[in-house]
Amino acid sequence: MKILSNSPIKLPKTKDNNLNRLIIISIVIFVLMAILNPGKFITMRNFRSMSYSFPELGLLSLGLTICMITGGIDLSIVGTANLTSILAAKLMVEAMPENPTSAIIALYIFLAVGVAFIFGIIAGLINGYLVSTFHIHPVLVTLGTWQVFSGIAIIITRGYAIPNLPKPFLFVGNGRFLGLAMPLYIFLALAIVVAVLLRKTQFGRSIYFIGTNATAARFAGIRVRKMLMRAYVSSALLASTAGLLMISRTNQAKADYGRSYILQAVLVNLLAGVNWHGGFGRVIGVAIAVVTLQFLSSGFNMLRFNNFARDFTWGVFLISIMIFNHLMNERKNRLEADIAGAKSVE
Repeated sequence: MKILSNSPIKLPKTKDNNLNRLIIISIVIFVLMAILNPGKFITMRNFRSMSYSFPELGLLSLGLTICMITGGIDLSIVGTANLTSILAAKLMVEAMPENPTSAIIALYIFLAVGVAFIFGIIAGLINGYLVSTFHIHPVLVTLGTWQVFSGIAIIITRGYAIPNLPKPFLFVGNGRFLGLAMPLYIFLALAIVVAVLLRKTQFGRSIYFIGTNATAARFAGIRVRKMLMRAYVSSALLASTAGLLMISRTNQAKADYGRSYILQAVLVNLLAGVNWHGGFGRVIGVAIAVVTLQFLSSGFNMLRFNNFARDFTWGVFLISIMIFNHLMNERKNRLEADIAGAKSVE
């Protein structure tokens, strides 16, 4: 059964309060880091460095956003990113003939990117199939596939890095165009694509509806299983793109790269106001939250925080955001109940 064109799916109302709070938090963190690191934080060198770093986390966070809107989650994004980038690196480094011409190098780079996306699609289909067909909780499914993908990556590399990628490919992660970092252009372009996909297409409207009420979505004629499959494939493709950026920027592919990104990606989405239970999420909020976390991370680097202190801070920040969101939702529910009670009395 198809949805009739004269009964469009209504998207949830924009939660401007979340966005306003996020902007305030971003400004506060920016000012705080500038005060703690005078002469270092507010420099072109630092901003340029951040523009190379945060797009990877941004793409992973956007993939997570799509799944969270459906009421699910994709914890396998880092495993997907590492596995697909390792397969691409193996093709570019080990399969490429000696003394290749520019045309051969370009061909192998094109094939490597294609391989990364193909295996990204396969990873997304596996996640989507298990979630939508067997109705296993997305946390359990994607936690399991994360371990599977990471295990395969370790088997392929035997725990070693794959270095010395082709120089033209390294331009994607380290080059500049019109003074701006290439990864920044990629992130902005894909953020716009995801925003249009979510707000202007039938797929986007459907996953918002599924996240709000999956049962009602089925009765409305939405093919829930198909849409969930597409959501997890979209997440995996964004993860694969992030993985390609990772190896392009660092000039090596590793099975254990970016393990802290999953915690940060969850934190980004909660900070952006993406509803953990589904039904709401905005790309603009995710983009601002990613930049906010990059301000914090850059400040930590300048303050020479060790990795343990940094992980501790991310964890405290995540718990604080969840508690804050819970309190705000409770307050909102009480206000709505009071208004409904007042109207019934009238």
